[in-house]
Amino acid sequence: MPPRPAPRRTRRWSGRRGSAHVRMRIGLVMIAMVVSLFAARLVQLQGIDPGEYAAMAAARGTREVVLPAARGDILDRNGDPLAASVEGLMVIADPSQTSDDAPEIARMLADGLGADYFSTLESLRTDGSRYEYIARRVPSTTALQVVRDISDAGFRGVYTEADPVRDYPADEVAANLLGFIGTDEPLAGLELTFDEQLAGTDGAAQYRVGGGNRIPLGENSETEPVDGTDLTITIDRDVQWYTQQVLRQTVDEWGGESGTIVAQDVQTGEILALADYPTYDANNPLLADESDLGSRALNDVYEPGSVQKALTMAALIDAGKVTASTRVTVPPYLERQGQRIGDYWDHDTLRLTLAGVLAKSSNIGTVLANDAFTSEELYGYLQDFGLGQATDVGIRGEAAGTLPAPEAWTQMEHDRIAFGQSLSVNALQMASAINTIANDGLYVSPCLVEGSATTADGTQVGTDQRTTRQVVSAEAARMTAEMMERVVDPEAGVAPGAQIPGYRVAGKTGTAQRAVDGGYDGTTVSFAGFAPADDPQFTVYVVVQDPDSGGGGTVAAPAFAQVMSHLLRKYAVAPTGAAPSDMPVEW
Repeated sequence: MPPRPAPRRTRRWSGRRGSAHVRMRIGLVMIAMVVSLFAARLVQLQGIDPGEYAAMAAARGTREVVLPAARGDILDRNGDPLAASVEGLMVIADPSQTSDDAPEIARMLADGLGADYFSTLESLRTDGSRYEYIARRVPSTTALQVVRDISDAGFRGVYTEADPVRDYPADEVAANLLGFIGTDEPLAGLELTFDEQLAGTDGAAQYRVGGGNRIPLGENSETEPVDGTDLTITIDRDVQWYTQQVLRQTVDEWGGESGTIVAQDVQTGEILALADYPTYDANNPLLADESDLGSRALNDVYEPGSVQKALTMAALIDAGKVTASTRVTVPPYLERQGQRIGDYWDHDTLRLTLAGVLAKSSNIGTVLANDAFTSEELYGYLQDFGLGQATDVGIRGEAAGTLPAPEAWTQMEHDRIAFGQSLSVNALQMASAINTIANDGLYVSPCLVEGSATTADGTQVGTDQRTTRQVVSAEAARMTAEMMERVVDPEAGVAPGAQIPGYRVAGKTGTAQRAVDGGYDGTTVSFAGFAPADDPQFTVYVVVQDPDSGGGGTVAAPAFAQVMSHLLRKYAVAPTGAAPSDMPVEW
């Protein structure tokens, strides 16, 4: 049987198998290439520059915005606002939409908001950002108008968000104390000193965006803002306003350079008014001269002149050196260390009591009485009255004045300090010293803040920190007050313009040369007093710098009477009905 032939191989099957292997190899190669590309990209993202790519992803996918805190109000003693936060807006740009049109948009923002053109241009072109501040605390009407104008011009990417604006409802009232807010921070006064309390803490919100819009169900987080705490001060807004009007009228009428008035509660030391002129509108501080922005009552010092004599007399009486009836023979002039001391008026030899020396404001009589004191004794009393020391009421930049150490006094300085020269004070300092006489010889530290508050340097101030010290006895203070009544007596004294019908008034005039650049130029005129003299409620101190003419009795005393009358009426202080002092002024 012939052998069976070998079976044929089917080439079709063999060819299919080979083709599948080829396709598999190609597929594996392609997969390997794709995986390699992903791996390389992953290395690039995570290993080469992860920060840059993460930031780019975050910029494209999230937005963080500020949730501004409402700044605390500054309130007067009756709760009326002197500074408050009102509705305002911040203007914000999205550079991804503004970059191409940045020059035109920057010009519109600069014109409408007063923003700097070049810094705004840079913000509008910030690469990779979707959120750039252009202006903070813009009044709503202004911000909305500018954004509307930009939109009407066909530009996109500028919008607004809530941002409270600082407002000063009474404009100039207490502006020199309040200070003001700049573009982003407080620049002066109470706003600066108590910024930490007033400012609060801004919050923040972060949310996902897509196509420039917030994703409703996207991840988001929010930190609520913490609003600032109100600050209540001792100022009475009504009294402050009236006092500022009186001061303005007085300075302008007498051609003065500037002036200040302090009104104080006798027993508590609380400041009811502290007025400066020239002043400014706290809502428009940039329109004012820089020299008018601070408080002259605290920051400027000057020689007090004859108001100082009341302190010298009180100290002499307390020390048992003199009484109101002590007799003083006052010659036409006095020679001391080759220098001549005279009075403001020419006279022959006078026979005055100590009360008469004060009523007539005699430099010579004061110097002769002060001979009973050593320099150390007078210095000790003046230091206890608060001279040469800042009052620390909570206004930055307060000047302490100068009270030279007694070991450095010459005889001439010993004499001149007794009648108010060769030392310097600020207005609040001197008002508080005179207030000590009104308060039965008890010095009470002046207070501007109700309760307690912490200044920027960590100092606790306010009525809760009030301090007192007995400077002279109550008997010495009352005798001095009766002597000061004779100053306003039309028959005996030099300041009848300080009288208030129906009330007993005690006061003292001051006229001193102004120390300028090592010499003297012009005068400082003043009047300090309290009423009712036999039951004091308020102390008022008026200072006018360099009037064209006049002295403390003609320039400052009438202003004192106006402010004191307003206080007595407002707080319903009735006259005591007692007869005024009739201490003899001559012997």
